[in-house]
Amino acid sequence: MAARRTVLKTMAGAGLFTAASYRRVLGANDRVRLGMIGNGLIGKRHLLDFKAQPDAEIVGVSELSDERMDDAASIAGSGAVRHKDFRRMLDRSDVDAVVVSTPDHWHALMTILACAAGKDVYVEKPLTHALREGEWMLRTANHHRRVVQVGTQQRSGSHYQRCRELVRSGHIGDVRGVRMASHRNILPGFTQPIGKPLSADDWNMWLGPAPFVPFDAQRALYHFRWFWDYSGGQTTNLLAHEIDVVQWFSGAMPLRVTAMGSRRALKGLGETPDMFEAIFEYPDFLATWSNREVAASGGGGLEFNGTKGMLKLNRAGFEIVPDKLISPEDQIPRFTAPRPSSEQAPLRTTALKEEGFEQVRDQFVPHVRNFIECVRSRATPASDLTSGHTTSIACHLANVAMRVGRVLRWDAAKQDVVGDAEASKLFTKEYRAPWDRELRGALPSA
Repeated sequence: MAARRTVLKTMAGAGLFTAASYRRVLGANDRVRLGMIGNGLIGKRHLLDFKAQPDAEIVGVSELSDERMDDAASIAGSGAVRHKDFRRMLDRSDVDAVVVSTPDHWHALMTILACAAGKDVYVEKPLTHALREGEWMLRTANHHRRVVQVGTQQRSGSHYQRCRELVRSGHIGDVRGVRMASHRNILPGFTQPIGKPLSADDWNMWLGPAPFVPFDAQRALYHFRWFWDYSGGQTTNLLAHEIDVVQWFSGAMPLRVTAMGSRRALKGLGETPDMFEAIFEYPDFLATWSNREVAASGGGGLEFNGTKGMLKLNRAGFEIVPDKLISPEDQIPRFTAPRPSSEQAPLRTTALKEEGFEQVRDQFVPHVRNFIECVRSRATPASDLTSGHTTSIACHLANVAMRVGRVLRWDAAKQDVVGDAEASKLFTKEYRAPWDRELRGALPSA
């Protein structure tokens, strides 16, 4: 198969394929034929949502867990072929696109191999496990003219789109601060393995490009997120959703990032922090990220603080809380005279509130719909590869800043940190054989 991809790569580089001839041309009545890779928490959601599309057909499912494979096949229907090795699905000429819903360390390589095989891709966030993987993905997708949608579903939500216009039009004034947070308490129960053990061969495949370790139930399935070999923890997982919205609204990238984090309550049960705090300096505002895995008080969510008011935004709705127009003198505490009442003070902007939105109906399904339509039209999807890469850059900067213990300055023109070779080395990673050869065989020349 590696030889086959080398031939495809050579032919594409020679201009023998066009966007139309490299894949079948979809007619008005044709269904987009999909291969689903992964049937875990988010993978099952995608399987249900894509199957519900009238112009999509699930023709293949790929899983390493036998119980998850059985579940995926039962949902997809009798027409879906089972593949333990996802590469067999990429070899099929009757697959137009794949949906990648795997642990994070697989996202980049599967997307690169799929693009090289002429498939469009819907890939879950976080887009990358290491920062440089985003550059490799962009190079491959652009070379093969593939449509890639990233699973930052808020971009397809109508109330997120409306809030973007409100912020950009100045409804809350100039944004000077953003607060992002995710707080929960996952104890007790964290130590319980999820699912049945994998066979030796299946575990080796699950590890893929990651370093080999003997089977460990604490690493498999959802618990993978607590180990650096497979994930960037909740910083690349949960922060990716929030900071994607921030950068989508502002069109900006961070100039400097600093962070602190540690594993305090879950020692010996993983590596990534269960407590994390980060500060991002953007050209016009500061943004903060707070994550607690074992202390839920204080809530979470996303807030934009402007010079006219505050926008609170989540998947269920939004609210704009205006500031009152009170003179600076009247905002200073007085100890010898009564403080003037602010009840009658005029508002700096208009209060707005909308709620009742649902995550699946109003964000996930429209995002799936957007991808299907872009596969047909070859248009740029709502969450394209470039936006997914810039979102991942911000998340990786926070993790790397925490790991080296320094403030990092990001040079967007050079796509690197300024004057910190140690930090820069953490932006890439080595792939374990034979996946290193698979990667090299699929990457177009720079």
